[in-house]
Amino acid sequence: MIFKNINDVEKEIVTGKGVQKVVKQNLISVTDSAPNFTMRRFIVEPGGFTFYHTHDYEHEVYILAGEGIARTKDTELKIKKDMAILVIPNEIHQFINNGNEDLVFLCIIPN
Repeated sequence: MIFKNINDVEKEIVTGKGVQKVVKQNLISVTDSAPNFTMRRFIVEPGGFTFYHTHDYEHEVYILAGEGIARTKDTELKIKKDMAILVIPNEIHQFINNGNEDLVFLCIIPN
């Protein structure tokens, strides 16, 4: 087993056109010899948002703190702490923090 404290995992500022005020941590990944999945932690500051994007694999999201909006092609749904979300393959999506505190979530993706 591999054990980590999230406070010891490097925080990486996510940059690029279409993203704002987002920090990512790769908690468990292939660099830890994880054979199938990567567990990432995202922090979206108030007024921030992730890329509006799609990919050919599913991923699971678990909201740890805060609130915001999960945007898809057809809708915007309110999200908040303790919600679990399945993003299906090829579904365009984005997470937006419209609250007053950090929106923090885990995101599990295949390697």
